[in-house]
Amino acid sequence: MSPWLLRSPLLVLAASAVLAGCATSSGTPSSTPSPSATAAPVAKPIAVKVFVASMFEIGKNTGDRAGEFQHWYERYWKDATPITVPGALQPVYCNTDGVCGAVLGMGKVNSSASMQAILLNPAFDFSKAYYLITGVAGTPPSQGTIGDVSWGTWLLDYDLGHRWAPEENTPGAPTFMPRKGYEEYRRFQLNPALVAWSMQLSAATPLKDSDSARAYRLRYPDTAARRAPAVGKGTHMTGDTFFHGPGMSKQAQYIAKLYGADDYVITEMEAAAITLVIKRSHGTDRVMSLRGAVNFDQGNPRETTLQHLDPAPGETAGGFAETVENVERVGERVVDHIVAQWPQWQAGVPAR
Repeated sequence: MSPWLLRSPLLVLAASAVLAGCATSSGTPSSTPSPSATAAPVAKPIAVKVFVASMFEIGKNTGDRAGEFQHWYERYWKDATPITVPGALQPVYCNTDGVCGAVLGMGKVNSSASMQAILLNPAFDFSKAYYLITGVAGTPPSQGTIGDVSWGTWLLDYDLGHRWAPEENTPGAPTFMPRKGYEEYRRFQLNPALVAWSMQLSAATPLKDSDSARAYRLRYPDTAARRAPAVGKGTHMTGDTFFHGPGMSKQAQYIAKLYGADDYVITEMEAAAITLVIKRSHGTDRVMSLRGAVNFDQGNPRETTLQHLDPAPGETAGGFAETVENVERVGERVVDHIVAQWPQWQAGVPAR
């Protein structure tokens, strides 16, 4: 605007009116918002009581061969509407009792990225939630057998540290050394009170078995490997590498003892990473790890590690279908108890 125009009061008033009109027409909020500008009501977040995390499903969530998620889905979410979460691998399902669950993906990065996205999504309120990390796993024949279901007492990261080739080492000595600085995220002791509750509620669960698994167990001389499936507990070892063979199994047990944990009984690929994500938002007091053994972490004394990793037709262990059902059977006892007794559980794990 030219300076001389500002000398005229009438022109100043006219210009002010024009400018005000321009501001209003260009979208600047006026003192009285229009109906279209009124904010839509925000949906109340779902109060999650228990979140069940599985790692994979084979096909559909129901009606075909079951993977890790199907039995959970059929029990809790057959009528639930899927909730898409940006950044998560699969949708989240919730029922009216506050039990939610999802397939997070296999491996540490895959599963923890999904868990982070779900935890940060405003559709959910995780402030009082319990977490049940579930899936299939391997077990050393000295500690477990096909069909076993195990509650994790400790979750250890198998990968964080230094490793070198056995031929570059003193024969028989460990080829792993922890790296300093990883102390806070390589080892998690799960809440002993929650583990005790889980065992108390589920130890007597009848477990399914199969004829093929019974026959397969006889290939191993270990007493633990030959027995019928049972519910137990111990250290769950998380590694992105599908480590295998007696040497790697021995190293996992070495790491468990090195870190002051219980005996290594389960090899899996996700639990420690998922727990780290939960820890940073909500702590670990309400985290549970539940795994079913579908394979041994090594071959029997009459086969090589490669033969066991790549078995001939008809040489597999069997028992997969029974084990994924066993995991859900065991876990549901704890989930249902927490939900049914929510007034006693919402503030934290109650005294036994």
